Amino acid sequence: MTPVRLTVFLCVSFIAVVVGMFVFSVTRTPVLSEQELRELGVFILPRPREIAEIDLMTQDGAPFTVEDLQGKWSYIFFGFTNCPDICPTSMAVLGQAERQLQTTDPEAAARFQGILVTVDPERDDLETLGEYAQAFSPRFLGVGGERDAIAGFATQVNVAFARMPGEDGGYQVDHTANIVIVNPRGHYHGFAKMPHQADTIVASYKSLAENF
Repeated sequence: MTPVRLTVFLCVSFIAVVVGMFVFSVTRTPVLSEQELRELGVFILPRPREIAEIDLMTQDGAPFTVEDLQGKWSYIFFGFTNCPDICPTSMAVLGQAERQLQTTDPEAAARFQGILVTVDPERDDLETLGEYAQAFSPRFLGVGGERDAIAGFATQVNVAFARMPGEDGGYQVDHTANIVIVNPRGHYHGFAKMPHQADTIVASYKSLAENF
């Protein structure tokens, strides 16, 4: 290679590296500190909390236990299928976040798990629950079971819910609207407060996974 060609080759290579670094810096999701996450409404526990045994079921009737929370980052919403606004909005955000991950980082998406746990087991049978959860993503899980078992799980992750009298003798369910974050060890890691946004969910997931 002549000196001129070598010089051109080195210049082109340098430019390619610079352009590549620029594209990476623009497109990558930045790793956020706990303070930055807090400013976005995502709160991380000082020490992740171990979750005791869970005795629930998925939409397929399979047992849902602590083992189902291991190996992935689980973003869990406690809601119900008759919820008029907060539940569908929050589940839609989780679905949008997962689609962003599927598009930009399929490997990361494979370690992201969206879960809806019903707080209205009297009305949410498993089939209905599964159809509802998977309307937001075919990979999401709907989880139900006995009220006491659901309450036991909810208490462990600082979620409260209660039946409230409604019109015509019916009822609604008042519940905590946080999205609970469980790490791949199956420990309660933190939560995201409302209003939920897909970009925040993605940024929190990537930041937590990077630092875990």
